Amino acid sequence: MKRFLLTVAILTSAYAAAKADEGMWMLTDLKQQNAAAMMELGLQIPVESIYNPDSVSLKDAVVQFGGGCTGEVISGEGLVLTNHHCGYAYIQQHSSVEHDYLTDGFWAMSRREELPCKGLSVTFIDRILDITDYVQEQLKHDPDPQGINYLSPKYLKEVAVRFALEEGLTLPKGYKLELKAFYGGNRYYLFIKKVYTDIRMVGAPPSSIGKFGADTDNWMWPRHTGDFSLFRIYATANGEPADYSPVNMPLRVKNPLKISLKGYNEGDFAFVMGFPGTTFRYMISSEVRERMETTNFMRIHVRDARQQLLNKEMQADDATRIHYAAVYARSANAWKNALGMNEGLVDLDVFDAKRAQEQELLQWEAARGDTACAAAYRRIEEIVKYRRQALYHQQAIQEALITGMDFMRIPSTTALENALKGKSSKHIRLAADSLKLAADKYFRSVPFPRVERDVAKEMMRVYAEFIPAEQRISIFKIIDKRFKGDANRFIDACFEHSIFGSRENFEEFIEKPTLHKLESDWMVLFKYSIMDGLLQTALVMQNANKEYNRAHQVWVKGMMDMRLAKGLPIYPDANLTLRFTYGQVLPYSPKDGEVYKTYTTLDGVMAKEDPDNWEFVVPEKLKELYRAKDYGHYALPNGQMPVCFIVNTDQTGGNSGSPVFNARGELIGTGFDRNYEGLTGDIAFHPTLQRALCVDIRYTLFIIDKFAGASHLVKEMDIVE
Repeated sequence: MKRFLLTVAILTSAYAAAKADEGMWMLTDLKQQNAAAMMELGLQIPVESIYNPDSVSLKDAVVQFGGGCTGEVISGEGLVLTNHHCGYAYIQQHSSVEHDYLTDGFWAMSRREELPCKGLSVTFIDRILDITDYVQEQLKHDPDPQGINYLSPKYLKEVAVRFALEEGLTLPKGYKLELKAFYGGNRYYLFIKKVYTDIRMVGAPPSSIGKFGADTDNWMWPRHTGDFSLFRIYATANGEPADYSPVNMPLRVKNPLKISLKGYNEGDFAFVMGFPGTTFRYMISSEVRERMETTNFMRIHVRDARQQLLNKEMQADDATRIHYAAVYARSANAWKNALGMNEGLVDLDVFDAKRAQEQELLQWEAARGDTACAAAYRRIEEIVKYRRQALYHQQAIQEALITGMDFMRIPSTTALENALKGKSSKHIRLAADSLKLAADKYFRSVPFPRVERDVAKEMMRVYAEFIPAEQRISIFKIIDKRFKGDANRFIDACFEHSIFGSRENFEEFIEKPTLHKLESDWMVLFKYSIMDGLLQTALVMQNANKEYNRAHQVWVKGMMDMRLAKGLPIYPDANLTLRFTYGQVLPYSPKDGEVYKTYTTLDGVMAKEDPDNWEFVVPEKLKELYRAKDYGHYALPNGQMPVCFIVNTDQTGGNSGSPVFNARGELIGTGFDRNYEGLTGDIAFHPTLQRALCVDIRYTLFIIDKFAGASHLVKEMDIVE
């Protein structure tokens, strides 16, 4: 296999002088690129203890939680710690008005009480292989008429299987291969994963702790939230992955993380492992402007309108609140992220920094007598200008008419339409039965049609506000002709007359389905119009985006070559793969005259309390513990109860739930957010301002032990006093 591994040159001592706080590093590069700098900054364990391809290391206790978060194994019995907001959808899954775990919290006092979570998985990374040489060899020989294989997930999946067969890699049940492109398609890494699907909810604090501060405090520091939840991995008796079964057992884990109660001091070394989602560090300045004026612009304005309406409905009714809780939380999170990013890109002069970076590369390349990057740069600028209008419209459709309208996820009627056209009684019956099942699932997903109707009217208004009449999707021509331009009347007609407007409408239709009814159904026509609008914008950009990807690949290659030539370390953009970042516990100054210290305490929770504001309600039990100063051995030496702290590590979405380690590799906290001033980090890291926000592990244990009375869970853990 060694013949396929990329040979990494011995890097110069200049690496030790690189910024220790910037970089979402590949674990495979740590020893060559980062070891010296980390030791100088304070790391007290060998790098091989963090990542060792030939032995057990800390990496083996870090898991991908679901599809977009991180977790860590903290007991030998498969107990996983992650964020409250990462587990939120599964807490919601088990909640009802009668058992409102979102509001009241949940604690399993025995294994029998642990609740299976449908659709949840926990993934371990078994091995990471750099197979760049192999992939590039395959690309030379495989047919590629569209010129897209080098970034195609479908093609790379085929190559991964081919590689495994040639190398004799066998995959037992539960193992998966994932081959991904890095550095714009200049390198390729294969991840061998072990996926567990019997995951059960063990504990979650009430939202008044796990979501304390809610939207107001989101992305902000100082912070006072206990953003954590607990789940457990179940497996067969021999520890292999299996779907849920009552006979499955908690996974026996040999290397759970050690937990430190010693805390941290300002300036202490810290490191983080996790699965950061997406970054755009190799964007040029014109792309940054494009992001601000299209994706972020629509996200800010459309989601704000929807959230205001949803929040009003959620506060008025508990059942509505529970149903929309996870949807609202995800929406609000992305909305505030876009808002803060746009502000920061201007305030922090990111455009000037990007232009300086561009000139550095172009001048370096020119000095070498090359022009490839210069040509790629010009082409990217041309493409950004060309696709701007189509991208703007595409984002409007996506935000307002797809993400913004849950009710438009109606089932496909294509099979029934085809059967009706074929006039085969057998095929019609089969298609109708299939649609019945899909419709039942759909109606259960939208139990509040009045709310959906009101949201839809608002989304249509916002869409029409930003998109000129001549550019709008085709359904607006029908609205103009049949409803005299009144989109509200059209939405009312959807809910009153469409077969998906109500269960009653559907049941009446499915008893005697007709092709005419399907072809003239308002919701069906609306969905087709939305999909056609997306398709039309995609077609406008299709060739341009293909050319962009090639130009971007050249540009990123130039950045890699320049940094390596100057003796500087390199790292790829985040793409939901396992990464490493390190730095220190450091304060920061958001503006002149203000300095934010490195940690918060329970005193701050009490200072923020507002019983009339749902975001800042404090549970009575927590107030009792505070008044009695009953913190056990989790308190600071001065008697205060720590809640959160900050580190200057380089993190983004997907790092939620990531373990935060001290210099000895012991768990001291759980990452859950970034600060508002650091929201430009997806595009450009700002070392003096960007901070990762973390729940102090002592607060987590205090809530489990003292607040919830679930000391049996603490007894599972390996705690270092």
